Amino acid sequence: MTPRDAQAPSTALLTDRYELTMIDAALRDGTASRRCVFELFGRRLPGARRFGVVAGTGRLLQQLRDFRFGDDELRYLSDHRVVSRETLDFLAGYRFSGTIRGYREGELYFPGSPILIVEGTFAEAVVLETIALSILNHDSAVANAAARMSIAAGDRPLAEMGSRRAAEQSAVAAARAAYIAGFDATSNLEAGRAWGIPTMGTAAHAWTLLHDTEEQAFRSQIDALGTETTLLIDTYDIREGVATAIRVAGTALGGVRIDSGDLPAVAAAVRAQLDDLGATATKITVTSDLDEFAIAALAASPVDSYGVGTSVVTGSGAPTAGMVYKLVARQDAGGGWVAVAKTSTDKGSKGGRKAAFRTLDEGTATSELIVVSDGFEELSPASRHPDARPLLVTLVEQGETDAGYEGAAGVAAARAHHARVREELPVRALALSRSDPALPTVYTDAG
Repeated sequence: MTPRDAQAPSTALLTDRYELTMIDAALRDGTASRRCVFELFGRRLPGARRFGVVAGTGRLLQQLRDFRFGDDELRYLSDHRVVSRETLDFLAGYRFSGTIRGYREGELYFPGSPILIVEGTFAEAVVLETIALSILNHDSAVANAAARMSIAAGDRPLAEMGSRRAAEQSAVAAARAAYIAGFDATSNLEAGRAWGIPTMGTAAHAWTLLHDTEEQAFRSQIDALGTETTLLIDTYDIREGVATAIRVAGTALGGVRIDSGDLPAVAAAVRAQLDDLGATATKITVTSDLDEFAIAALAASPVDSYGVGTSVVTGSGAPTAGMVYKLVARQDAGGGWVAVAKTSTDKGSKGGRKAAFRTLDEGTATSELIVVSDGFEELSPASRHPDARPLLVTLVEQGETDAGYEGAAGVAAARAHHARVREELPVRALALSRSDPALPTVYTDAG
């Protein structure tokens, strides 16, 4: 056993036991070194939605850098007799040396889209199944919900504020995914530090309750943060809260926040009261268990921005993207390539290596075109599809990750890419009702 290069905690045990027992058996029968192609895809879109959003790719690349079995990990596997001594020796030297291609983070996907294609030996590729799925299933579920909320909000800003409704690390990942899919800020400071996301937040109801009067709370907040701050006006009586806010801050008050009540009716009343008091530039933010449908219902209301918590960090009714990771091609005993696929009822897969394109008609997406090859020859080049946009990029080449997709810069690039590709969607894709996917998935042979 050799020590892991340790600059960050190992991610190698963020996996299921059967990944390692398969490697153990494959090392025994000689199939561990067979070249294989695994594919991560979704059989359907969760919640009968019209499109999906890829999120988590940059996080996966970062986790892949730390996918190493050090002394602590190997000792645990040995003490619990998970695998044999031969497999422990193999894992001690594990480094992914293959290639990963996939959809760019922020890209849209549809049923059957080859979101991630992992090529390597069976042993080095199969062990990535759980970590790849756990990251992309969570982050894409959040991004799917966030994109719908962004569409419903239109030009009005959205803030993610769901950290208290998720596990601590999931909260950071959710803030990242929501930002990629169209949110404008987060309340989570770690997400701001780690991923360069703008942060926001002023005060909770506890702040008002701390003081003897609402007016004292407002005066103290204004003294600390200036009149540009946003005052929470619904701890007690909303109408009195608005009057107190303007009396304390003046008509230059930056904003007020409403966190309860019949939001369309309350927002209208607050706007009228603010205007009557001369605070015509004071903005209204609403929170209170919003989802995409509640945001859409507020489209005609005098609301300036939204804060969303529980719904976005839990996928708004679809907490996982439902993606799977399947072997689609492998070498046989003679070194030739064989396309393989499951044929299980309702759980089938499409064998073969793939290329993916989005066909366009005058800039509007019309289909998801998947080109399938049974062999290992060069797949359909983009020149054969002049009316389509190629979707696959190289994320890892011979074990080396493309750092351009990682960190805060990767998040900014993913957010910009998502905004661009969402403009390609046909109008019917923007509806919030349950429906078939907005684009059909079309398969064609590479020949």
